[in-house]
Amino acid sequence: MDVLGDGLLEALRLLVTGDEDTWAITALTLQVSLSATVVAFLLGAPVGTALALGRFRGRRVLLAIANTGMGLPPVVVGLFVTVLLWRAGPLGAFGLLYTPTAMVIAQAAIAVPVVTALTATALQQVDPDFLLQMRGLGATRLRALGALLAEARLPLLAAAMAGFGAVVSEVGAAQMVGGNLAGETRVLTTAAVLATSRGQFALAIAFGLVLLGLAFVVNLAVTLAQHRRQVAR
Repeated sequence: MDVLGDGLLEALRLLVTGDEDTWAITALTLQVSLSATVVAFLLGAPVGTALALGRFRGRRVLLAIANTGMGLPPVVVGLFVTVLLWRAGPLGAFGLLYTPTAMVIAQAAIAVPVVTALTATALQQVDPDFLLQMRGLGATRLRALGALLAEARLPLLAAAMAGFGAVVSEVGAAQMVGGNLAGETRVLTTAAVLATSRGQFALAIAFGLVLLGLAFVVNLAVTLAQHRRQVAR
């Protein structure tokens, strides 16, 4: 209990006193995770839409792959991204390894299957006659699809939230491709791991509590946005 209490006090001290390192680490965590979530949504949402509405050979296999990818170990993703970005790797010439960009790539790769699978599930729950009704009312195929996406906007927002939750809390891929460099690629999860390895348990708990607070604030903002839209309807 003393360690936990010390960790809580340390977290409050770091935030109240405006510790520059803590704020920098928190800002980078938010920047990387939100960027990865946006990239994952831009890639995963269209694929999920195609899997939900399309009728083509191999569709069920692709859905199974997306669902399996939801449980893909971050360390495996980190390994593949590291190999791709290594000096002798296919993308080594770009010099992206051990940069925030590499972390965004790895985290986006983790979140894409999550967004894809949940988007497909969300759109499959919409009344299958919805598109036919829209077309019957004279809407073009594109407008009918836009109306469908608007109808499922809350589940789609939940898919984005799930993608964010999957990346903001992961540590394996972030440490492998980012290197946990102070002032450059150190985020809250890797900072907590480093503090734990040094026996600085109060500091590690403090970073963990800051991470939980960050995730809560982001999810609270999205939840309030959902609630406002529901009330408006």
